[in-house]
Amino acid sequence: MGLTKSLGKELAKTGIAVNAITPATAKTPILDGLTPEFIEYMLVRIPRDRFAELTEIAAMTAWLLSEENSFTTASTFDLSGGRTTY
Repeated sequence: MGLTKSLGKELAKTGIAVNAITPATAKTPILDGLTPEFIEYMLVRIPRDRFAELTEIAAMTAWLLSEENSFTTASTFDLSGGRTTY
């Protein structure tokens, strides 16, 4: 987050935006290789009570790259379902 803030400010006048996305665990095939106990261990820590969907992460990424978001830089976008506590 510190690098995002620092680099975002440094490059702001160049037209280059620097932002970060901090997703929670996402629903991907990697979960198939984990034990049900470990999956539950991760899931109970997400207040939304579910994993992120890849489409949600893709939508946030697309918006960050869009002209609709041409003003934002040096920001962190939390996709943790409420888990992040920084």
